[in-house]
Amino acid sequence: MSFYVPTGASPLIPGALARIERRLPHPGEVTVRVGQRVEPDTPVAYAFIPAPPQIVNLARILMIPPSRVKRALLHDIGAQVAQGAPLAQTARFGGKKFLSPVSGVLADVDDVTGYITLVPDPIRYELLAGAPGVVTEIMPYEGVQIETPAAQVYGIFGIGTSQYGVLQLMVTDPTEPITPNKIDARFAYAIIIGGGGISAAALQKAVQERVRGIIVGSIDEAELRAFLGVKGYASWDIGPPDWRLPASARPAADFVVIVTEGFGNRPMSRPLFDLLASYAGREALVEGTTHGWGDGRRPRVVIPLPTRTTGVTLDAPRPMVRPGAIVRMLHQPYLGQIGQVRSISVAPQRLPSRIRTLAADVVLEDGTNVRAALIAAEPLN
Repeated sequence: MSFYVPTGASPLIPGALARIERRLPHPGEVTVRVGQRVEPDTPVAYAFIPAPPQIVNLARILMIPPSRVKRALLHDIGAQVAQGAPLAQTARFGGKKFLSPVSGVLADVDDVTGYITLVPDPIRYELLAGAPGVVTEIMPYEGVQIETPAAQVYGIFGIGTSQYGVLQLMVTDPTEPITPNKIDARFAYAIIIGGGGISAAALQKAVQERVRGIIVGSIDEAELRAFLGVKGYASWDIGPPDWRLPASARPAADFVVIVTEGFGNRPMSRPLFDLLASYAGREALVEGTTHGWGDGRRPRVVIPLPTRTTGVTLDAPRPMVRPGAIVRMLHQPYLGQIGQVRSISVAPQRLPSRIRTLAADVVLEDGTNVRAALIAAEPLN
């Protein structure tokens, strides 16, 4: 898998202000103000999420004709009913009784079919800050933007939304894969730093052990499909406006996976691994949302730094592919390898793929000289 980042943002940011958006899944109310200091567990907004109506075949349950359903009801249409309260009864004494399965409103009754409709009470959803920082923007009825000084690592692909937890280093080498036997109760509520790859069995074990997140170099597409329970390739939605999981495949709501290199079996880039490993034991926010189109949003790891940390810049650096720059290759067969740009063509060049484009000559770490399209090299410095 290759990935072109038109904004030129580096996948590795040692220290800059991270801007974190926290949005409600449904319109609601924001409870904080601009300039307020928040912690990861600070509530910043809330909303009442409507629950889907429940349609019950009351005639069948009570074993009565549909025309008698309305007379069997113990409440009027529009009445509030508590969960477990008697809702209908066939006779005053000794008759069959039906208890409300939910707390909500008796919305409708159909005396032709014998069905009744119950609208459950909305569920209160509380949005937490997810990371320490300062509220810099309020999005009315939607959420907030939080800023915090942080080290950041951007991945290429992710699943899940966001989680906050302690980084724990599982491997000592960026080529080492995560296997199921390495995951146990010690990693509960943690974010695991892995290396070369991970299997579906290991992902399932992580969910069982209540791991909050995993950062890994790569994953085989077949293993991902096995974990998500997806068969075949037709289910993947890769068109605009963004990348989506198949509708039938939803990972655990509190589990995030971030892949830094792409599909296949590849080690994590050494600079990214070293930065993550240096912060093992620190708390971090992992965001798995991936947009391949539009805003080109990439999954990322945000590691908050102390407010007085030196060297933190206001905006994340946007390095350019230039002579002397350290880059990571984004295309086969050198995907993920690190090298240094020796020169850049001043005019479009014809590459082995027969495409004419601006090209860069890159010297890889093993001394191999590579000529690649300029967009196939991602700057690291």
